[in-house]
Amino acid sequence: MQQAGYPTVNRHIQIMNILELSEQEINRRNNLDELRAMGIDPYPAAAYPTNAFSTDIVSEFKDDAEPREVCVAGRMMSRRIMGKASFVELQDSKGRIQVYVTRDDICPEENKDLYNTVFKKLLDLGDFIGVKGFVFRTQTGEISVHAKSLTLLSKSIKPLPVVKYKDGVAYDKFDDPELRYRQRYVDLAVNEGVKDIFLKRAIVTRTLRNILDRNGYTEVETPVLQTIAGGATARPFITHFNALNQDMYMRIATELYLKRLIVGGFEGVYEIGKNFRNEGMDKTHNPEFTCMELYVSYKDYNWMMSFTEQMLEEICTAVNGKPEVEIDGQVISFKAPYRRLPILDAIKEKSGYDLEGKSEDEIREIAVKLGIEDTEHMGKGKLIDEIFGETAEGTFIQPTFITDYPVEMSPLTKMHRSKPGLTERFELMVNGKELANAYSELNDPIDQEERFIDQMKLAAKGDDEAMIIDHDFLRALQYGMPPTSGIGIGIDRLVMLMTGKFAIGEIMLFPQMRPEKRVPKDPVEKFVEAGFAEDIVPVLQKVGYNLVGDLAGGNAQKVQQQIGEVLKKFKLDIQKPSVDELKSIIDRLSEAE
Repeated sequence: MQQAGYPTVNRHIQIMNILELSEQEINRRNNLDELRAMGIDPYPAAAYPTNAFSTDIVSEFKDDAEPREVCVAGRMMSRRIMGKASFVELQDSKGRIQVYVTRDDICPEENKDLYNTVFKKLLDLGDFIGVKGFVFRTQTGEISVHAKSLTLLSKSIKPLPVVKYKDGVAYDKFDDPELRYRQRYVDLAVNEGVKDIFLKRAIVTRTLRNILDRNGYTEVETPVLQTIAGGATARPFITHFNALNQDMYMRIATELYLKRLIVGGFEGVYEIGKNFRNEGMDKTHNPEFTCMELYVSYKDYNWMMSFTEQMLEEICTAVNGKPEVEIDGQVISFKAPYRRLPILDAIKEKSGYDLEGKSEDEIREIAVKLGIEDTEHMGKGKLIDEIFGETAEGTFIQPTFITDYPVEMSPLTKMHRSKPGLTERFELMVNGKELANAYSELNDPIDQEERFIDQMKLAAKGDDEAMIIDHDFLRALQYGMPPTSGIGIGIDRLVMLMTGKFAIGEIMLFPQMRPEKRVPKDPVEKFVEAGFAEDIVPVLQKVGYNLVGDLAGGNAQKVQQQIGEVLKKFKLDIQKPSVDELKSIIDRLSEAE
């Protein structure tokens, strides 16, 4: 009977749940019902007054001190029952600690149900429990909590994977990457070290923000929905704004709005936020990613290189305790200063091809020789970019500033003060990948408009990553923008470097995933329309008849036998349809086919 105060579940849903659950899940739900029948709320609302964490208890323990009273809470990850005494391994947000539980301590009165029934039989691994007691050292030397009271805080009705550790080696791992990324909550709960990655990520962003704030720069927020996808060369996501009946773009960069704020009088502004680019997914790219962009008045790209290398050295030290990180057996040093190398010199150094002074057609010919495809739609800048990526980019392991990009590659960048045809731009390469992109920002409104027009010509040739003219940004520049330097740093890639990870999914809590494959099923109503009782539909779908049409041409006697086997296995009190009833329905479905 359903207890007062608890929700009533539709009978069809109850049957469906039973058929889809494992034996362990059914047992846990039975335990849930028994707890409620005993008057124990498996999901209490009251706050639980914790005052200590596992790791702190261990580090602060002193054998000669008075026993410390503590109140701890967390998941029960293991349990060893030994008659009237037991041991539990409790996992909180910082680590694990052993809890010693005795019957007479947690049940000081005559009634021993809390230990004999609740603790020993109705609690399951993965349940959240609260423990009040004192800290002591066991005879084997393990610092533990001696429980004086025990409270169920939240019941787990789905068993966690059990990962066993012996001598530092994990067994029965939950280690399939797709499952780990899709069910990050399980990954965090059972795999040691995963949470540490995201704590380090928090240190990266916190240190970065502290550096920028310390230098007097203002953190701001700019629109995610934009009428023009500007500030970078990338394919945008498109959405629709119903109130305005207008298509909008998810931003691909924050650049143009941040520069508007420099025009308005801010000395320096930065934003740490999400950008969205409707491009491929792979081990190092996610369509939704975090980026930091910074713009500072009266600075140039030379100043920004010095500022960047000092900033990264400080971040690496904050994360790893030193300005170095080991990746795949190779030590990468973020100790300033870094090498500075013009892009055309880098291509010449790595490939032997000297592109300086060459025409677009000559560069295209070299690109084809290098095996680069689909070059007919590429302009000069895109061709140089592809050649650099093909021959040089992956070779720069130690931090290296690649500088002085051709103007065709840099539509938002100031022309180089002494090198015609080049711009004051750098990209920072680390471990063979771009980490940062920075300029002496273009602040000549007439030059900027001409660059936008050139970009539109590339778009007309088929380049779907070319920039669109932003007339409002041009209007802002016409009011005057001071000399400015700006930089964009990919936070995800920075965290990958600082933690020594190769896959972006390892450092994003919830990376984008392809939809889970689900077996298509007709709704219950469609089966009912065909003549089936509502209760029997989950049974039919358990057998494999997920669509009404799957029954067309079937054998009524076989279908009835299959239904009977499921009813018997799961002990379901449901009326089994007769062979004649099934034959009548199947015949109608066959005729309709």
